[in-house]
Amino acid sequence: MKTAENSREKMALIYILMISAFFLSMLVSMRFGAVDLSLREIINALMTGPGSTEHTIFYKIRLPRVLLGAIAGAGLAMVGAVMQGIFQNPLVDSYTLGMSSGASLGAVIAIVTGVTAKIPGVSALSLFAFTGAVGTLSFVYFLSSRSGKVSTSSLLLSGIVVSYFISALISIIMMLNSDKIESIVFWNMGSIAGATWKKTRVATGVIVPCTFVLYYFWRELNMMSFGEESASSLGVNTAKTKIILLLTSSLIVGTVVSVGGTIGFVGLIAPHIARYFTGAENKKLLFLSALTGSVTLMLADTAGRLLTRPAEIPVGVMTAVIAGPLFIYLLRKNGRK
Repeated sequence: MKTAENSREKMALIYILMISAFFLSMLVSMRFGAVDLSLREIINALMTGPGSTEHTIFYKIRLPRVLLGAIAGAGLAMVGAVMQGIFQNPLVDSYTLGMSSGASLGAVIAIVTGVTAKIPGVSALSLFAFTGAVGTLSFVYFLSSRSGKVSTSSLLLSGIVVSYFISALISIIMMLNSDKIESIVFWNMGSIAGATWKKTRVATGVIVPCTFVLYYFWRELNMMSFGEESASSLGVNTAKTKIILLLTSSLIVGTVVSVGGTIGFVGLIAPHIARYFTGAENKKLLFLSALTGSVTLMLADTAGRLLTRPAEIPVGVMTAVIAGPLFIYLLRKNGRK
C-alpha cells in the first residue's frame, strides 16, 4: 500500500512539475524574440486595447506563434509515442518513418502547382500534406512487410531510405521551379515564424481532437506491447486499431507540415523523456509526452530566435540539432541489445 501511495505521489509531483514547465516555457517564449517583452509589457498588452506596440507584438506575432508551437509539439510527441508503441521500437517516429517527408512533398506539390481547390475548412496544402503522409507511411509499411509481418529494423531502414528519396524529389522540384524555391525551402526547414491566428485555429481544430483519439486507445497500446497475438487474444482488433492510429497520426503530421513545414524529431525526443519518468504505461506516457513535446518545441523555437537575432534559426533546424546526438545514442544503445 505504501509503495502504491509513494508511486501516486511521485507521479503527481511529476505532473505538477511538467505542467509548471509548460507554463514557464510559454512565458519565456512570449517574452523573448527579435523584440523582448518584459512581464510588465505583457500585462499591459493584456490590459490595453489595440493600438499599442506591445499589444501588436504580443497578440499578432508572439501569442499565435507560442500557441502554434505548443499545439504542434504536443501533436508530434503523441504521434511519436504511439508509433513507438505500435512498432515496439524506440527509434520510430513520424520523421524516421518518412511521414514528415511525405507530408512535406505533398505540401511542395501544392505550392508548385498552385492548387487552390479545397474541402470546406481544409486547404489544398493541408489536403496534399495529409495525402503525402498517408501515402508515404503506407509505402514504407509495404516495403518492410514480409508475409504479413513487419520487422522493426526493416521498417526503420525503409523509412530512412524513402525519406532520402523524397528529399531528392523535392530537390529536383526546386531546381525545376526556381521562382518558388524560397517557399519550398521554408517548408523543408520547418518554421513557425509565419504563425497567424488562422493557422493556429486550423492546428487547434485538427490536432487537439486527434490527440484525444490517440489517447483513447491507450489500453489497446498497452496490450499491443505484449505482441499482436497476445493483444488479439485479449480482444483487441489489432488491424483496425493500427489503421485508426496511423491515419490519425498522419492527419496530425500533415496538419503540422501544412502550417509549419517539416519539423522533425520532436516525436523522438519527447516520448523518451516522458518514458524516463512514467515507464511504458501509455495512459501516463501519452499525456506526459504531449506536455514534453510542447515544452521542447516552444523552447527550441525560442532558442532559435535568440541565438542569432535579429535573424532566426528555423525551429525544424533546432530540433534536428538537439535530436541528432540523442538519435545516435539510442541507435547504438538499441544495437547493443
